[in-house]
Amino acid sequence: MKFTAYILDVLTESIYPARITIEDGIFKEIDPIVVVEETKIDVDGLLVPGFIDAHIHIESSMITPQQFAKIAVRHGTTAVVCDPHEIANVSGIDGIEFMIDDASKVPFNFYFTAPSCVPATAFETSGAVLDVDDIEYLLQKPEVVGLAEMMNFPGVIGGDEEVLAKLALARKYGKPIDGHAPLVTGRDLDKYIAQHIVTDHECSNFAEAMEKKQKGMKIMVRDGSSAKNMEALFDFSEKLNHLKKQDGFSIIPTEIIERRLHSPIFDFIVSDDKHPNDLIEGHLDSSIKKAAKLGIDIIQAIEMVTLNPANHFNLPGGAIVTGAKADFVIVDNLHDFNVLKTYIGGECVFDGEDVLFDVEEIPLENSIKASKKSAQDFEVCCDGDECEVNVIKCFNGELLTEKATATLKTKDGKIQSDIYQDVLKIAVVERYGGEKIANGFIQGFNLKKGAIASSVAHDSHNIIVVGYNSEMMAEAVNTIIDNHGGFAVVSEDFSDSLSLPIAGLMSNEDAYDVAGKLDSLHKMASALGCTLDAPFMTMAFMALLVIPSLKISDLGLFDGDGFEFMDVIRS
Repeated sequence: MKFTAYILDVLTESIYPARITIEDGIFKEIDPIVVVEETKIDVDGLLVPGFIDAHIHIESSMITPQQFAKIAVRHGTTAVVCDPHEIANVSGIDGIEFMIDDASKVPFNFYFTAPSCVPATAFETSGAVLDVDDIEYLLQKPEVVGLAEMMNFPGVIGGDEEVLAKLALARKYGKPIDGHAPLVTGRDLDKYIAQHIVTDHECSNFAEAMEKKQKGMKIMVRDGSSAKNMEALFDFSEKLNHLKKQDGFSIIPTEIIERRLHSPIFDFIVSDDKHPNDLIEGHLDSSIKKAAKLGIDIIQAIEMVTLNPANHFNLPGGAIVTGAKADFVIVDNLHDFNVLKTYIGGECVFDGEDVLFDVEEIPLENSIKASKKSAQDFEVCCDGDECEVNVIKCFNGELLTEKATATLKTKDGKIQSDIYQDVLKIAVVERYGGEKIANGFIQGFNLKKGAIASSVAHDSHNIIVVGYNSEMMAEAVNTIIDNHGGFAVVSEDFSDSLSLPIAGLMSNEDAYDVAGKLDSLHKMASALGCTLDAPFMTMAFMALLVIPSLKISDLGLFDGDGFEFMDVIRS
């Protein structure tokens, strides 16, 4: 395959015309040419390297790896480094090997990291446990390019023997270690980094990211469905304030200050978790455009999803250079940045209209072992006319929560929700046969009636439900059980659901069908009063105990700051 085209060279940050030869899926020759009047340029557009998402959980797209690839190539994505800890928490090594096998059936570059925290903590019930031997088994697989995010930062800081053994294995096999250290700072951060943990994608403000960057970490700027940190981390005013605090600022030439303001000081743009309705609208192509609108030099934004992840994980793509894998995208220009075609290994996989490969259907096995629930299962009882309770306070577009309190009325000894304070009930139902249920209260959803439920509840993926009353909560949970997993919205007036029968996390349907159903459920939740952009994703993270400050598992309300359980009812 030979052709002439203008290419973006991310190594020199330049654009030039070249004669390109591809053989066996590799760039064999790239010869710069001089364009004269009679020179024929074969490609109408600009060749840029294929985009690489350096940290994503495919399961959060609610579709199989095959179906994910089919939509991702439309947006110029040619590779992902995915952490399969969602399905690992449900079905362990078997789930990870299912993901690897499914991914191998399509022309797309799926790389994996070995889930380091399954379960994420000892304060919840998961469907599986990955021990040190399991991690060593996974790190020897050719598809596994690193150790996945070490979420158990208290274990790292406290010197937990098993945690340190897993980190040592990654070093033994020469695999980089991803981090997860929200709001960890000072000496605790030093102890965390000392274990050779090199990346972090949990930075939610500029000061946090700068401390980690200055201490040697590579920062992943997250632009997902629920957590969107790009605006905070690309904030020019914060960057300027930081520069002003540095010694020698007064003698830095103005043009250098200007250049530094428009250059990203962080390393990657990643998705982490991307819902299908967002994915069909755009993937890393949209994130690049967004970074450019925020003032980041677009070529350097492209490097954050091409050259940088390829170098970090030692992947064969990432640049249009001799010897690299011929993964590339044709875009119209750097201003509009519309993806025209996508190539993987020199073969066109998206021609501008159609994806040029098919996917296979996956056989199903029910992973929901819970029995049907009744309204009584979701009651919190208290003597007296009113009761003071601890409340999870959540925010739109944020994974971090705050601790709040509320005084709620009781009826027949049962604590009632209060829509005027926006305090609703939340519960986690264990799905693996143990039948445990933990109840609590949450603020931030603004539901005025009804309930919403999901079998996607990071990271152990028990069934989580938020609702105004216990009857509707029981109905929503029972819908999830009947569907073998998925999402549900119920009320006195209407109800609907999205079935996710593969591990209670994914569907065999394509992204457009799943996204259409999810959009419908979002509208229904909104009709019930919910004000969150992504209510199911926000709800799913209310069970992730390793992100502060207050969360809930099937074992109880959990203080993420003190890393211990706390009572729902205040004494």
